[in-house]
Amino acid sequence: MGKWRYGVVLDAGSSGTRAHVYRWLDNAVARKEADATSLKSLPQIVTKSDWTKKIHPGVSTFADKPEQVGQDHLAELLQHALDIVPKNAVDETPIFLLATAGMRLLNDVQQSLLLEQTCSYIRANSDFQLPDCDLHIQVIPGVTEGLYGWIATNYLMGSFDMPGKHDHGKGHHTYGFLDMGGASAQIAFAPNATEAEKHANDLKLLRLRNIDGSVQEHKVFVTSWLEFGVREARKRFVKALELAIGTDVMEYPDPCLPAGLRTTLNGKVLPPSSPGPSLVGTGRFDECLGISYTLLDKDAPCADEPCLLHGMHTPAIDFDVNHFIGISEYWHTTHEIFEMGHKDKAYDFNTYQSRVKEFCSQSWDAIEDGIEQHKWGKKVDWEAASEVCFKASWIINVLHDGIGIPRVGLENTTGSGHNGTKEVLSHAGEKGYLDAFQAVNKIDSTEVSWTLGKILLYASSQVPAPVAEEVLPVGFGSNVDGIPSDFQYPSVDLLPHPIETPSEHWHDTLFRGESPRRIPGIFLFVFIVVLAGFFLCGRNRRLRAYHKVNRLFRRPTHPTYPKRRGFLGGKLPFLSRNTPSYERVLEDGSHDFELGSADSDGSEIVEAGRASEDDSVSISQPKRTSSWGSTTPTLKFGLENGSSASIGLGISAGPVSNAMDRAGLVVRTESRDHLAPIALGPTTNGRRSRAGSPTRSHHKSPIMTPLADD
Repeated sequence: MGKWRYGVVLDAGSSGTRAHVYRWLDNAVARKEADATSLKSLPQIVTKSDWTKKIHPGVSTFADKPEQVGQDHLAELLQHALDIVPKNAVDETPIFLLATAGMRLLNDVQQSLLLEQTCSYIRANSDFQLPDCDLHIQVIPGVTEGLYGWIATNYLMGSFDMPGKHDHGKGHHTYGFLDMGGASAQIAFAPNATEAEKHANDLKLLRLRNIDGSVQEHKVFVTSWLEFGVREARKRFVKALELAIGTDVMEYPDPCLPAGLRTTLNGKVLPPSSPGPSLVGTGRFDECLGISYTLLDKDAPCADEPCLLHGMHTPAIDFDVNHFIGISEYWHTTHEIFEMGHKDKAYDFNTYQSRVKEFCSQSWDAIEDGIEQHKWGKKVDWEAASEVCFKASWIINVLHDGIGIPRVGLENTTGSGHNGTKEVLSHAGEKGYLDAFQAVNKIDSTEVSWTLGKILLYASSQVPAPVAEEVLPVGFGSNVDGIPSDFQYPSVDLLPHPIETPSEHWHDTLFRGESPRRIPGIFLFVFIVVLAGFFLCGRNRRLRAYHKVNRLFRRPTHPTYPKRRGFLGGKLPFLSRNTPSYERVLEDGSHDFELGSADSDGSEIVEAGRASEDDSVSISQPKRTSSWGSTTPTLKFGLENGSSASIGLGISAGPVSNAMDRAGLVVRTESRDHLAPIALGPTTNGRRSRAGSPTRSHHKSPIMTPLADD
């Protein structure tokens, strides 16, 4: 194991999948290099801008063709990760694919098939560490995504390692987290002490481990709103227009589109004369705000007060100590258009809303001219420009009317040309982002992504706990003492009862030097060659080889002692000359039938011996015959006078040299017809109970199959 440890997280979102590669020092190395202060901090996670790669569309778009998700989607991301992680560290590098809201909208069968195909493809095409598919390849719930984001944000802000520098008052030093994607939105924050005590059962208990093995715990409230992401909210907005206007019209006036823009109901731009139902922009942003407000569902019944959106319970937010940082759409919608054309990058309600109105009131022709001139930057194309008015109205409604973020700048700004928070933002880093809300993309040059929270939790779990102490594992779950039933472990090796899953390919298990189950390759190769040759050499050659080996291990015995079996005699059925005997019991008779041996020249040997005292079925020991190496069965009949007789069912190669029963009596006949009256006796009226054996026309023992029980 080298100095550095690596981890790969694939963020499978609704619109695309993003691969993130992270690196941190091995704990033993980190302890040696750390000073007293650093020992009390979490592992230091490092990443670079070119270590992230995103491709479109998302994994969920392969729901109807899961077999293609590997080659058509994952291959590029997997190669990206393999290009970054050193070759000698790949097999020690864990990989995770965590799917979010896009996959949550699929049914269970579609999810399962996609996840299985994903895990199989990664295992077959890389040596990344993937010991358990259920843990490493999964659809995570919104609360888990939100908690990972909260971890990442506070880690980058430094509030975990230096709480004294982030004192917000009332003993509070962490930041709230807001995230919005295409399909869902999340919120995570640590309530103040009063709310935390009042809603203790609603909180998640998070446990992390510092480099020195010490533990830090945090109690966080997290919730998620599915279909509250910008794409799903837009779908609900269009449905609301259809319900309000009716479904029998061809054009729907849309106040959230710039005037003159015409699109399909799915948002694709159409030329003015295209047929079919369409949305026609009116550029009335105030109306857009009013209609999108209704999508917050603020009037939904609240079973557990207080609630924010859609009737979902949320502890009261104390904005004196809870300062929120928003990422994803909160950043893209507020900055990629409305700030790129301005020197200042601040967000405040009045400035932002003024700029949105200015942009959305333009005609679509004017906006297209601005796109060609890169007026808003090279990232802004016609698709982004056509969507931004609705997105902006939705962000404003969610932040201020939904979550309740104070409208900073509303009182002290007068127009779009004035930056109400320029001074505030310029000192944001020094102040610790103490505004109620601040949208960010990076903190200290590192992109804020919930995937960072996931890998930090994993790296923290790899820190060994102090030997002399009994400490609880790293992870998160319900806010109760001990380890709750819903506790989430970040790695397989922490599970109380690890699942036996293949952590490496079979050839690595057999040949890699550090594997305890390793088999030297040369011995395995020789064994396979010998085994293949053994089965290909044919039965006769196997028998000859068997006899030679058997004679080597056979010890001489006294002539009167019973013969000993050879080294392998009776243990390998494909080598032994004797075949097992079988018995069959008739349902309606008291006669005993036993398959024994017969002579080899077409005649039968009948043993007249003492009959068994009961009617139980017995199996006679097969008798060794001539060199044909087989034994043909006989039928043994119990007679009325207490004697018994046997009828051979086959013909062997030569006469039996000593066919004698226990009483020393021998009965030999030349045909089965002569034997039948004697064997069957008067009870059968001279009729034979079984047809005679067919005459052998060649010198090969017939193949006898066992008789099934009647």
